[in-house]
Amino acid sequence: MTLQVGHVLAVRVEKPAAGGRMIARVDGQVALVAGAIPGEVVEVRVERLAKHVAHAQTVAVLEPSADRRPPTGDPSCGGCAYAHVAYARQLALKGEIVADAFARIARLPLAQAVDVAASREEGYRMRARLHARASRIGFFREGTHDLCDVRQTRQLLAATCDALDRAAAMLRSFGTSADAEIDLSENVDASERVIQVETSGAADARALRRIESLEGFTRGPFVTDVLQVADGAPMRLRRHVLAFFQGNRYVLPDLVSHVVARLPRGGRVADLYAGAGLFSVGAAIAADARVTAVEGDRHASADLAANAAQARGAVTVVHMPVEQFVGRPPAGAPPDAVIVDPPRTGVSREALDGISALRAPRIVYVSCDVATLARDARRLVDAGYRLDRIDAFDMFPNTAHVETVAVFQL
Repeated sequence: MTLQVGHVLAVRVEKPAAGGRMIARVDGQVALVAGAIPGEVVEVRVERLAKHVAHAQTVAVLEPSADRRPPTGDPSCGGCAYAHVAYARQLALKGEIVADAFARIARLPLAQAVDVAASREEGYRMRARLHARASRIGFFREGTHDLCDVRQTRQLLAATCDALDRAAAMLRSFGTSADAEIDLSENVDASERVIQVETSGAADARALRRIESLEGFTRGPFVTDVLQVADGAPMRLRRHVLAFFQGNRYVLPDLVSHVVARLPRGGRVADLYAGAGLFSVGAAIAADARVTAVEGDRHASADLAANAAQARGAVTVVHMPVEQFVGRPPAGAPPDAVIVDPPRTGVSREALDGISALRAPRIVYVSCDVATLARDARRLVDAGYRLDRIDAFDMFPNTAHVETVAVFQL
């Protein structure tokens, strides 16, 4: 049959797709179904049609999975795409997504299933970009600019939601319906929490500072964490509210320890896209590494320079884009290992060519997007590397996103 928008039909769900929907087929045509679980028979309504793909929403579950659970809150709100799936099954689905991307995009079928390290589901998130519309603060629903309530997603701590409620009340007191964008950052134990508010409306700088100093927030723009990495001494990391940082408070120590354990002890390490120095400082303290840490963002590189001081000269900070650094790397022996932790778009072709040319014996690639990781894995293999191991960490419970760490060897 030819699918049309508005069609309601029954389908059997086959497998997960990257992005949160599940794959079903109608007369050979792919349908990406929201609100379903592989193995289920569900009734769906076609929402929109793209080239060779239909997007559909589950409206009734005809044959439910044993892994179905009542979703908490609004499934279309950010961070809730898997909320209807039992948590153990979520982890299995994410492992399947990683394996599928490596088989299909990288053409590297994995010999065994990918284990995904678990997180607590509630209050895990330390960083968020929120939106204020008509003095309401929330996340956007999928594919819209409609706000949904932050609290019901369970991503943030209750105390964080309380502080955001006070911020929303103060926005209302200004008597303006100006749109605003809010960046939130807090440390692992939630003893520090800062926000930065940007508005295009009439609120002046003094008014915005009043919001940012409300009860529940600390004076910004930095928060500071003390983290224990493996058997090393604790490291202290400050970070700007606008700087990237891994966002899951529960999985973060295990992720850092895992990456550092993949590095040769006492070796020379290049940490590209180093951010505030999470892996750089961790490698210097816990693995006695000598690290060249490269970061292009001005906020993150300032944090990196401040955090590197505790490594007592073992971390050299380079403030420049990765493409520029690998285009003219410093003279001398190549690094023993390279860490890359790029943005969701992955490593650019120019940067990856330069990284491959370094001929480091080992590359540890940390990725929040399995599709771009698989694309880059294929390029590394074509450049002479082999995939040595792959592990995953559930930094984003109740979503289809997964943090993946792949190790490549020459």
